[in-house]
Amino acid sequence: MIDVTDGNFAAEVIGAEVPVLVEFTADWCPPCRQMGPVLRALAAEEADRLKVVQLNVDRNPETTNAYKVLSMPTFIVFRGGEPVKAMVGARPKRRLLEELSDVL
Repeated sequence: MIDVTDGNFAAEVIGAEVPVLVEFTADWCPPCRQMGPVLRALAAEEADRLKVVQLNVDRNPETTNAYKVLSMPTFIVFRGGEPVKAMVGARPKRRLLEELSDVL
């Protein structure tokens, strides 16, 4: 799983060839920490169809504000450089996969 920043967001997310799941996260957020193993497993299992990245909201305010992220964790799926789906809150891997099925 890749950490993205305000500086490389355009290259890593907007310019990606495959859909990208961005987790907007924070070090102080317990549900965000819960999602770590789920996202690492998802990144490994879906590597050919989906790129999974994390963006720390405290260290990257430009991107956080640009997408109006207020709660953590927030997940936004980007396809073709555009946000196509947003979800808020921790969830089990099975549910996350179900919610992503229409964008993969």
